[in-house]
Amino acid sequence: MLLHGAEPFLLPGGQHGVLLIHGFTGLPAELRLLGEYLNARGFTVLAIRLAGHGTTVEDLSRMGHEDWMDSVRDGYAILSGICERVSIVGHSMGAVFAMLLSIEVEAAHVVSICAPIMIAPEQGIEHLPTREACIDRYVPKARRKLENVPQGANNTYRRMPLVSIHEVMDVIDILCKEIERVSVPILIMHGARDHTADPKSADYLYENVRSARCEKFILSEAGHLLPLDIGIRERVFERTAAFLLEDTVQERAL
Repeated sequence: MLLHGAEPFLLPGGQHGVLLIHGFTGLPAELRLLGEYLNARGFTVLAIRLAGHGTTVEDLSRMGHEDWMDSVRDGYAILSGICERVSIVGHSMGAVFAMLLSIEVEAAHVVSICAPIMIAPEQGIEHLPTREACIDRYVPKARRKLENVPQGANNTYRRMPLVSIHEVMDVIDILCKEIERVSVPILIMHGARDHTADPKSADYLYENVRSARCEKFILSEAGHLLPLDIGIRERVFERTAAFLLEDTVQERAL
């Protein structure tokens, strides 16, 4: 049984597809507004649901980062079957998977939104117990109820399996070891007031990816939920669409 807002969604459009990947404990609904914005500009958009998300926290506790990566690979396989080219947009942990996927497949672009290469000090990640001690243990996950967002975007889990946090840290470590293989055109966006993913993460990515085209966009007044934050999200959507469209415009001019 899926929570409302956990359903994947496909918005048919043109031959340039955009794969949307939500973050840890998140839902596809959190990226609905971004998806609709891109679809209105001609993109075919597919937002996937990561394994163990949108059901129960017990389901999540049984999933590892490879299960999540398989969800991402399945989404790419579907979208690449109906589109000539595919760009990948990820939020938070979803951005980590977007970059890892770009190493494995042919991608037109990657847009990284608040990738947690470094966890913000406020999260106290240094106090995370050992993996063995985390089994069957859960902690509350507080988040303010958001207004003027798609119905379902507030249906995220209210607690987290501690063992799953180890899986998040593992996949971040994998990306850091492979970061020099990320060579796709990339847009790195981050909120300067992000208290989940340390804003220094954006600097790390900008300095270490090997993309010939690499742009960094820091929003000074923004936090972590860029795709949902009123007054912020519009700028995020505009910058994302412009980045994805730039190569298309250049190709048509040739």
